[in-house]
Amino acid sequence: MSGTLYVVGTPIGNLSDMSMRAVETLKAVDFICAEDTRVTAKLLNHFEIKKPLISYHEHNAVQSGKSIVERLKSGESCAVVTDAGMPCISDPGEDLVKLCAENGIETVVVPLASAAVSALAISGLSTSRFTFEGFLSTTKKQRLEHLSSLVNETRTMIFYEAPHKLIYTLRDMLEFFGNRKISLCRELTKIHEEVIRTTLTGAIEKYEAVSPKGEFVLVIEGKPKEDESPDTIQDAVAQVNELISKGIRAAEACKQIAKITSFSKSELYSKILNEKL
Repeated sequence: MSGTLYVVGTPIGNLSDMSMRAVETLKAVDFICAEDTRVTAKLLNHFEIKKPLISYHEHNAVQSGKSIVERLKSGESCAVVTDAGMPCISDPGEDLVKLCAENGIETVVVPLASAAVSALAISGLSTSRFTFEGFLSTTKKQRLEHLSSLVNETRTMIFYEAPHKLIYTLRDMLEFFGNRKISLCRELTKIHEEVIRTTLTGAIEKYEAVSPKGEFVLVIEGKPKEDESPDTIQDAVAQVNELISKGIRAAEACKQIAKITSFSKSELYSKILNEKL
């Protein structure tokens, strides 16, 4: 009989947030899969948990995942954890859960805090509908296409970002979204926790003057609903040209604007080509 994979949430910063059920689960399993075994070892030592640790991260997920599944098939039980918060959210644990699903292995969740939802709750922005976008790509083309696809998103948007990339991300967001409201949540539940509610322009001004520190969750308001779609093809083409000026390919720009207007991608693309003749 196969064992069970436990997806165990850990504190996003404050060890006092650890749940009794999470501690009991980690004590009961045969082994624990961790993104960074050094980080998880500190957590286990704090709660006096002595269990074998297996390294499982994006660079060894394929090989390590197969080994873990074989052990689960043999009847062992395993817990997967991440460095902080819920595993499988912008985390390689997602692939392990998929492997278990494909192999008919039972998966049980032991929930705890999620940085994304925690930041949303204290953002001061709308929480009724939201979209989690994770980290933007470090590749410029993919990064710009990602932001372009969200230009007309009306739901509140949540992103993760590292301090060394923050200012570049804020500048790109200002270009694509305009001067929207933003909540920047830093070091949640830790000693230096900080929540800054401002605008994209205000955030850029702040972090051009002060070097950002710590991991950030960015919560940005969606497109205001009073914004209307272009009335004429000239207005639509103007929006296409605006996206092209930001580095988006003409075909992709036409596709994005076609989604929010009555004009087709081919109509817009044809108009763009005619303008160049």
